[in-house]
Amino acid sequence: MPVSISTKCCYSLSHRSRHSLFSDLTLDSLWKQYKKLERKFGFSGQQPGQFERGHAIPEQQQERPGLQSHLHPHPIETELPTEDGRLAQYKASGKLTACNALITGGDSGIGRSIAILFAREGSNVGIVYLPQEQEDAQATKEIIERDSGRGTELYAGDVKDANFAKTCVDSFARKYGCIDILVNNAAYQNLVGEIENLDIDQWDLTFKTNIYSYFYFAKFAVPHMHRGGSIINMTSVHAYQGGPSFLDYSSTKGAIVTFTRALSNQLIGRGIRVNAIAPGPIWTPLIAATIPKDKIPSFGHSAPMQRPGQPSEVAAPAVFLASNDSSYISGSVLHPNGGTITNS
Repeated sequence: MPVSISTKCCYSLSHRSRHSLFSDLTLDSLWKQYKKLERKFGFSGQQPGQFERGHAIPEQQQERPGLQSHLHPHPIETELPTEDGRLAQYKASGKLTACNALITGGDSGIGRSIAILFAREGSNVGIVYLPQEQEDAQATKEIIERDSGRGTELYAGDVKDANFAKTCVDSFARKYGCIDILVNNAAYQNLVGEIENLDIDQWDLTFKTNIYSYFYFAKFAVPHMHRGGSIINMTSVHAYQGGPSFLDYSSTKGAIVTFTRALSNQLIGRGIRVNAIAPGPIWTPLIAATIPKDKIPSFGHSAPMQRPGQPSEVAAPAVFLASNDSSYISGSVLHPNGGTITNS
């Protein structure tokens, strides 16, 4: 605790208040008292933390597809906020013991956080990523193997290629015997303000990445899945809001919602659940590679919580949907979006 802050804090209190404040000299109690006073008197002078209202990310820009290792601040992958303003590590409880999960776009951002949390819960994981993202993919593999010791397979290639998708699925299923969980998470987005300026090639690229690949991986994974399996598709708040600068992206995310519901109806009799997650503004490499750098500091402030979300805040709901905790849920969409109301 900085001296200047603690001094200012103490001088602003009466002798009786100071006695009450320091009567229980444990680190935990002092921290809680400090955070309570900080909220009450606003004396911190520090920028809001990543889970705090008003958090502003510094200006930055990356080339596509973006690398997590180059982001500042680093997205939070495994921690969640506590009521006293601190961070607590996600607590695993064996919810996915002996499961096998294949995750597209699992090298960074939301996908990396999902991969790490799934592994903590006991699942082996397969990570699908672009060759340009090898650095992030290798880092994710090392984190998982150091953190939980679970098996981690890496598959570099283009999810738009149906043959590559089949190769990934078959290889992973052959390695571990079956696929229990499929997470369709890979995505492409690019800002274009007017429909006249939206290239047909970009339209095709966005659809082939964001919806064709979901079809490919689900089609090839289902034969390797058994009763109790779970498919999780990553859609977006843009599916409901229709972001004007994300016409192609929003369209694919709307398609993913319908794809999820239809596939759920198709597979529910086989005991395979299909759900989706529609994140709001989450701090990932995709953002730094898409949004103009002068817009980065205000990223996420349009959400009612007035801050960007973190990958861990999407990964925790993914664990819920992958596990038996959600055994009576299928064809549904979860909305970790900072409080934005959607009609789902």
